[in-house]
Amino acid sequence: MTVLGIETSCDETAASICHDGRILSNIISSQVVHSSFGGVVPEIASREHELMLNSIVNDAISEANLSLGDLDAIAVTQGPGLAGALLTGVSFAKGLSIGLNISLIPINHLEAHIFANFLADPNLSYPFICLLISGGHTQLWLVKNMGIYDLLGETRDDAAGEAFDKGSRILGLGYPGGPQIEKISKNGNPTKIIFPRSLMGSDNLEFSFSGLKTSLLYFMDNFQESKEYRLADVAASYQQAIVDCLSEKLARAIIKTGIKNCVIAGGVAANFCLREE
Repeated sequence: MTVLGIETSCDETAASICHDGRILSNIISSQVVHSSFGGVVPEIASREHELMLNSIVNDAISEANLSLGDLDAIAVTQGPGLAGALLTGVSFAKGLSIGLNISLIPINHLEAHIFANFLADPNLSYPFICLLISGGHTQLWLVKNMGIYDLLGETRDDAAGEAFDKGSRILGLGYPGGPQIEKISKNGNPTKIIFPRSLMGSDNLEFSFSGLKTSLLYFMDNFQESKEYRLADVAASYQQAIVDCLSEKLARAIIKTGIKNCVIAGGVAANFCLREE
């Protein structure tokens, strides 16, 4: 079965061709226009998706050495995400599926994050714990099988990805926040400044990052670069606080459930500091 996948949930326009579980092409267009605003502007994101979708899909089909007539189905992100951005992708996919008279498969963005781990490890077995961390979500899931999940815990306020983005803005590093903070943190001391780690050590599996973000904001009010405190040290210490909260709750989930299989998913999963933990 040959499936065209379309993703427009936030600020990246993406299309991919999958044939019987094998990725034949994967084309991504990142919307750098948002960097000048310090974050994603929903209306601009929708407009950029509309401009790029046709060429991105054509490129994906071309790279796979296929034609539209070779497609058996179209899969498209239906949510969660930015409403306007999602509507753009779903409308495009729906129109194309009707025109080609093939199936349209709605995809949950978060489920896709979880099951993308099977691309990296086809032998991943159930049940497993998934730490799902993105710009809009920070959740711990017990994945028992396809479509069978228990939510173990989630953030009470900001998501980890949001904490990175807002932290980067406070530090004056720009957008996207995660990669910017990670880059400068490589030259910093992660133990130089002790930022709060809310709910860490508590017996629940919930997260909270709003206090950490506020602490960074207050710290930077009087910050001046010096030999004692470099911006790289501040960034590294802030990143370490986020990572400590995530890794501690994941370890606690493993202990509580007795399930040792675990994966991380979502955009924040790319963070090198977290992967080292």
